[in-house]
Amino acid sequence: MRIVAIFPLLCAFVAFVLSLLCIFASSKTGYLENADILTLNTSMLGEFSVNTSSTSGGSSWLSSIEGDIQGDINGLINDVAKSLNIHDFYSAHLLDYCEGYYTPSPLSNATSQPSKNVTSCSNHTAFFTFDPTAILQNELKPGTNLSELKWPSTIEDAIVAIETASKVMFVLYCIGVGFAGLAFIGAFVGFLEAGRLSAAFNVMLDLMAFLSLGIASAIVTATSTKVVNTINQYGSDIGIAAYQGSTFLGMTWAATVLMLVAAVGWLIECCIGRKKHASRMDEK
Repeated sequence: MRIVAIFPLLCAFVAFVLSLLCIFASSKTGYLENADILTLNTSMLGEFSVNTSSTSGGSSWLSSIEGDIQGDINGLINDVAKSLNIHDFYSAHLLDYCEGYYTPSPLSNATSQPSKNVTSCSNHTAFFTFDPTAILQNELKPGTNLSELKWPSTIEDAIVAIETASKVMFVLYCIGVGFAGLAFIGAFVGFLEAGRLSAAFNVMLDLMAFLSLGIASAIVTATSTKVVNTINQYGSDIGIAAYQGSTFLGMTWAATVLMLVAAVGWLIECCIGRKKHASRMDEK
């Protein structure tokens, strides 16, 4: 047995698990909800319109909302969101999106912080692309249109721009998970059997997993940054905000780094094995 193979074996196993979790986060309602790629906060959507409708002569449904809302700012935000028939947040994952409400309130105060309460998730779909414009339009009360809320068209433009990249990202994650799984199996075989051939084979598997996961991680980081920045830049006037999923990014980059570490470990073992072989030849 090759004891030094334990380290790259563990690296490959952890990377395999992390990459699987990246793909199947939110496989059921509330499962790994914090591992979202990004979250769209719509809890304050429409508040700007409500505050200005009385002076701008807005549509009647906004005026009725203004008349119905009473109380403090927390109550205002909750009532606006419910009157629009939308949820407080929409979190995007690799295969679907989830929606729900912040509890106890969308805003933090001295005694409590808002937490996500997921109410439902969409069906798992390969090559899924998060489209907040379509999602919100489908959920708005009948007769209400996003254009009435001055929804920025630049948000939809940003989603369209990254659609192809999102599909490539999904393929690369699948390839990366496959090679990470093969790397784990190869590392186990390399642990049981010594030899430079098995070490070289594991280097190849680890590098393929590293490249696949690395490119996928770079794409998801770039696309989520683009969407979040666009939403925050153009959506703040109508009360929407977006946040990158730090947990997801941490998992995907951790899996990438672990596969690189495993490849380096096997490469060192391959070089050490070659030196040992050369030393034995010299002794003969």
